[in-house]
Amino acid sequence: MYEEVFKNIDDVFWKDAGCSSELDYIEQTSWILFLKYLDDYEDEKETAAILNGETYERIIDKQFRWTEWAYPKTTNGKLNYDIALTGDDLLEFVNKELFPHLAGFKQSVENPKSVDYKIGEIFSELRNKLQSGYSLRDVINKVNDLKFLSNKEKLELSSLYEDKIKNMGNAGRNGGEYYTPRSLIKSIVKVINPQIGETVYDGAVGSAGFLCEAFDWMSKSKELNAAEFQQLQNNTFYGKEKKSLAYVIGIMNMILHGVEAPNIVHTNTLAENLADVQQKDRFDVILANPPFGGKERSEIQQNFPIKTSETAYLFLQHFIKMLKSGGRCGVVIKNTFLSNKDNASIALRKQLIEECNLFSILDLPQGSFIGTGVKTVVLFFEKGIQTEKIWYHQLNVGRSIGKNNPLNENDLKDFVHKANKKELCNNSWLMDIREINIDTYDLTVRNPNKKEEIDNRTPHEIIAEIEKLDKQAAEYLLKIKELF
Repeated sequence: MYEEVFKNIDDVFWKDAGCSSELDYIEQTSWILFLKYLDDYEDEKETAAILNGETYERIIDKQFRWTEWAYPKTTNGKLNYDIALTGDDLLEFVNKELFPHLAGFKQSVENPKSVDYKIGEIFSELRNKLQSGYSLRDVINKVNDLKFLSNKEKLELSSLYEDKIKNMGNAGRNGGEYYTPRSLIKSIVKVINPQIGETVYDGAVGSAGFLCEAFDWMSKSKELNAAEFQQLQNNTFYGKEKKSLAYVIGIMNMILHGVEAPNIVHTNTLAENLADVQQKDRFDVILANPPFGGKERSEIQQNFPIKTSETAYLFLQHFIKMLKSGGRCGVVIKNTFLSNKDNASIALRKQLIEECNLFSILDLPQGSFIGTGVKTVVLFFEKGIQTEKIWYHQLNVGRSIGKNNPLNENDLKDFVHKANKKELCNNSWLMDIREINIDTYDLTVRNPNKKEEIDNRTPHEIIAEIEKLDKQAAEYLLKIKELF
């Protein structure tokens, strides 16, 4: 049912002049979905308070509630067309009254963890892009059919929302930076295995895929009591995100996965000076896919002991610093990090090996990140124990990976199975850190089990093969000419 609703909503966006891409579609879906969720959330809280003989003070003032401006109802529960805004009147209200009012929460509320503050953040950063008030009315009517009251409903909505994020990533441009293949995220979470009672952090949160999967993993790990449920809701998952759209998508994604008030802060993580990090700021688990290829300004680089303009290398320093002693991290990074000869790369590899136990490196096949063409690896490490041996696994899925053949959970099943026991096979091997070149700290993926194939053919045989291929090509060309 909900899948058809989402499709119909996208059809409306496609026809509206203000929305031109998948990025616009998910941005506009997000703020409208958020307000519908908020109305259901407040209804649920108010009902629970009444049953307990208590009172609940709603966050949103009456005239700005969903049931007042978006979907006022008649006595039989249908849309009241007599008072429902549409056309220019609806655009005027949304753009000049609703958004400014909700954005004002950011100034009036001090606690960044509260739902109120999140409302202010979201509506300070976004704007309504729909140019037709009739299109907006159409979308609102469709979103009103979506319910957020049961776990089943939230599960279906979260799945559909993930699909929209995936489509945004596949659409190209900068959409891909928000989307990490969920099969890869799930596998990283399984290997790191966060436990209830631990804190989980992503300083480059994007669409919050890592935090969502960690929540699912931890919430299903056992039968939760009330205290454990509240701990997962309020004091377990933390994130930071620089970009406005990613921030909103991340919050909405976590809400749909069941976290009511996500602890995601809208800030530039790299603007924080590492020298100011204290023990209270650190986390047990870090899961992330930081942006790579970006270039940071010199004033940002001053916040880090190892100076570099490469965004991913600054994030890696940040993650090492933000881990508690004994804390674990799974982070995606370009494979060139393992071999680059510049001073920053060498210094960072040295720090990683000396301050942490880099216990695993997963080498991913080309095409794992659709639309980027970037070859990546996943680093798994534990802080506070010096590296002795690194277990490498070279993922071989037996096919080309791409948009039509994306990485799936089955591709990673063997890796997850072998990772905990550090099993050795044709695609897995151990490297003793004592064998490393201490001048370069080179960690390049070199599979010792793969012998280089030597072509033993004579020059005469090679020439004969070339002539045979040339003859076949000429015959094919002749056949093509005959067809036309």
